[in-house]
Amino acid sequence: MTAITVIGSVNLDFVATGATLPAPGETVTGASLARHPGGKGANQALAAQRLGADVKLVARVGADSLADEALSLLDAEGVDLSACAVDSAAATGVALIAVATGGENQIVVAPGANAAFAPQHLTQATHSALICQLELPLETVAKAVAEATGFVCLNLAPAAAMPDETLARADLIVVNETEAAFYGQALHALPGLIAVTWGAKGAGLYRAGQQIAAAAPPPVTAIDTTGAGDAFVGALTLALLEGQTPQAALKFACTAGALAATRAGAQPSLPTRAEVDARQECV
Repeated sequence: MTAITVIGSVNLDFVATGATLPAPGETVTGASLARHPGGKGANQALAAQRLGADVKLVARVGADSLADEALSLLDAEGVDLSACAVDSAAATGVALIAVATGGENQIVVAPGANAAFAPQHLTQATHSALICQLELPLETVAKAVAEATGFVCLNLAPAAAMPDETLARADLIVVNETEAAFYGQALHALPGLIAVTWGAKGAGLYRAGQQIAAAAPPPVTAIDTTGAGDAFVGALTLALLEGQTPQAALKFACTAGALAATRAGAQPSLPTRAEVDARQECV
């Protein structure tokens, strides 16, 4: 089984689903409310676990009533939580998510313990494959990447300026259209693989500025796109580690992301390996 360590954020998501998203200054009523475990780190950890990896999550939560709920699905599905620490001085991270009919969303995050995850809290280097995102302090991400000894996937979300050496160390960088625009052509001067996602249009995989693979997702009815990008990251990392070709790995990741958009909630929506394989066989 492929071992992956995820160093990243843990949140509890409060999801309000309604007919439309509010414009600035507008109040939209008539929504329904649900609570789901979330956070990009936790989402990507569960995504990889459900797809067949052996995953360890390194993260921080608050000493409050939200922590157990935020970690509940990870714990139930066998993700190694031995490196998830409790921060007695901070709250568990919370995301406030508005979802409209059709799956589009708006997200506001109160990071809590995630923002207090300082570099000194990383007590050992990662020797398995590593996945990181940018919902932790950037200096913590930079240290984790610098000390990693195996394959490194860096999901540059949300977009932020990172040290050149951190970007250059990544074997795989994943960005969406907005993030790709933030970094510009500098991404394509990096030595690793660059995956760019375009939502329902699919994704492309690049090396040295040249597209080496492109894939479109299977047609689905989108309900909530909140966890789709995280499903893509976990799936693409695992597929490449398994030795799948760039084209096959990208198709696998696009399928996982599309299936995640067909169900509500970030973590509850993440597909299993059997679901992804079955959908690929049908296409």
